[in-house]
Amino acid sequence: MSEWAAKRFWTAATVAELAEGYTVHLDGRPVRTPAKAPVVLPTRALAAEIAAEWDAQAGEIVPASMPVTRAANATIDKVAHQHAEMARMLADYGDSDLLCYRADSPAELAARQAEAWDPLLDWAESELSARLETRTGLMPRPQHPETLDRLHREVEMLDNWAMTAFHDLVGISGSLIIGFAALRGAWPAHTLWQVSRLDEVWQQEQWGKDEDADRVARAKERDFVNAKRFHDLSRG
Repeated sequence: MSEWAAKRFWTAATVAELAEGYTVHLDGRPVRTPAKAPVVLPTRALAAEIAAEWDAQAGEIVPASMPVTRAANATIDKVAHQHAEMARMLADYGDSDLLCYRADSPAELAARQAEAWDPLLDWAESELSARLETRTGLMPRPQHPETLDRLHREVEMLDNWAMTAFHDLVGISGSLIIGFAALRGAWPAHTLWQVSRLDEVWQQEQWGKDEDADRVARAKERDFVNAKRFHDLSRG
């Protein structure tokens, strides 16, 4: 038996201004989140992009084609109610950050890691006042507690909209520092994504590409770039 799928029922999606911000109307009716909460958005740019995603639907509604709408819903229904818990969870990445775990061999891979990742650690020390230490091998070694506390405070200061984007940027890349660099525009999102895949690219060079892994990587790159775009739209 085929599952029921929601179909387009509106003629036009439009942006409406509210006292608290902006929302989107479908033929004059305000959209709501899956939890039935009002959709109140911080910027017109974000509202306009969500309206465009609704307008792009033809026939059946395909949520996967609406990344900005889904991120806004997650912000309102989840992040706004779990901000402190999410901040703690994301800050924990600082103790096992991708950028800190280096190969001891081969020398070429170790050199690539240093060349690509050291500038990000230097940037974090300058911009976040947090210097993470590198390790060789895969065995975990804790970072200095004061450094982790500093990073935790930085995460806690993110507003709900930034936290939603940060959740994906960090989770997809495996790096708290890459997440912050993306939010702050220190490097282009595509560049940071490639930096996060340095080890995978090395393996591909040695053994060849795997089609399934390549497909997953492309999907993750799309999600990473969409998260950065969502953040930027929420700033205006």
